[in-house]
Amino acid sequence: MRNKAITHPAQVLGVSLIEMVVFIVVVSIALLALVGVYRQATITNVDPIVRTQALETAQSLLDEILSLKYSESTPTGGIPACTVCDDTPDSNMNDVDDYRNWSDTPYAGYARSVTVETNAANTIKLVTVRVTTPRGETILLAAERANF
Repeated sequence: MRNKAITHPAQVLGVSLIEMVVFIVVVSIALLALVGVYRQATITNVDPIVRTQALETAQSLLDEILSLKYSESTPTGGIPACTVCDDTPDSNMNDVDDYRNWSDTPYAGYARSVTVETNAANTIKLVTVRVTTPRGETILLAAERANF
């Protein structure tokens, strides 16, 4: 006995034009969403490299500054601590104060600057290194250098 629901073979075969148009619209929307995500990922793909380079640049300068003497008056080795410290920046770059308000451009598009602040008792200096990336982001590192 034949199935009475199927009366004509043309009703079973193929896809209608409306189904095909709906399929194309759905696939197009999905592709647009994927292309948007891919585009955003491509734009921000370099950001971690830029930030890492800025952080390494700031860290290397901060390490260099912290390895120097506390003051021009500090003896080599740092002991005994200077009681009357000479906090005047000069060009020999052999103590922390020589980097006060210092700035340079380590790479194209990067700007690096240093500030040195001394507490009232002149026993601790806060050294801050600021690096600005080509995209305008700022990496800030700070450390204290004690008079010993």
